[in-house]
Amino acid sequence: MFTWHAGFEVDDVRHAVEHAGWQFGHVDGWVATTKAEVLIALGESLAFPDYYGRNFDALADCLADLDRDVVLLWDGWSTLARADSTAFDITLDVLTERAQAPGKFVVLLRGEGPELPADIASLD
Repeated sequence: MFTWHAGFEVDDVRHAVEHAGWQFGHVDGWVATTKAEVLIALGESLAFPDYYGRNFDALADCLADLDRDVVLLWDGWSTLARADSTAFDITLDVLTERAQAPGKFVVLLRGEGPELPADIASLD
């Protein structure tokens, strides 16, 4: 998991990621601002199956089932972090757990926001 402040267009990031053979997911945190909306956006952006339950346990289960290398770009993550810090912290925990599991799973938190855990490095 990394912070990133590059101003590339989402489609350009998608193209680069997919050209490298990875799956790309994008969450627009300026649109998905609540826990429920972020969980839905994560499921849609990563093409989770229809049985995805849109809760943190289901998120962890579906992330564990991913069988491709993934880059997840989360723009505007600060909206959830500021509005519901508990939900944001749990989301980060679930994403971090997947990033530390076997298989390549990279999360890019793009933009400014509240202070993040010290173990989240910057790509800038």
